[in-house]
Amino acid sequence: MVFHKVTPAQLGREKEFSYFCEQAPCSFSMCVELDVTEFCVRVKEAGVQFFPSFLYCLSAEVNAHREFRMSENENGFGWYDKTNPCYTVFHDEVGRFSNVWTEFDEDFFVFYARYQSDAKEYGGSRARPDKPYAEGNLFNVSCIPWVSFTGFSLNLPKSSRFFSPIFTIGKYFDRGEKRVLPLALQVHHAVCDGWHAAMFVQGLQERVNAFSALRSNRPQKTSSVR
Repeated sequence: MVFHKVTPAQLGREKEFSYFCEQAPCSFSMCVELDVTEFCVRVKEAGVQFFPSFLYCLSAEVNAHREFRMSENENGFGWYDKTNPCYTVFHDEVGRFSNVWTEFDEDFFVFYARYQSDAKEYGGSRARPDKPYAEGNLFNVSCIPWVSFTGFSLNLPKSSRFFSPIFTIGKYFDRGEKRVLPLALQVHHAVCDGWHAAMFVQGLQERVNAFSALRSNRPQKTSSVR
């Protein structure tokens, strides 16, 4: 993991950065519906779980956009060359959740094995501690599998310098012959405009549509966790 320090001026966003951080601190949210009809079929055929498979697609698309990897840490402002998903694991018996993160890898089976290892260690019915954070290159993903929604927003009163995206996944549902998944994304306006968000959503839908490698390229043994 490498952090690339940069100035807003070098990104060509000096005015936007100043305005949306100092004069009018602003993040914005967008709720979209993704078509996961074929994706669900492919996941079922491959015998893998829906959530980590979608989490892989989401993580891959996040890592494809620099605007979604921006951050500010002790070294200053910049972006990470790779960022990892930090998601919630719900514990039924106590009605609480743990925060867990999994290192992303472009190889689906490597990522899936890592997810399974993390889920085994921090999952289960009883509450477990959060997985310790190794680095700051994380983006947040929450899942609300009990309800579908057409709108979702977060209130972050101290978010004027929080540049990582936040995603919320709802319960998928059938509409006619299609299966639809609600997804809410929240981004900081200083580093991301509506165009960037729209291109992200378009890319994510294309990535979900193209998730066909499971049919023919699944190895005989799952890749080892690294």
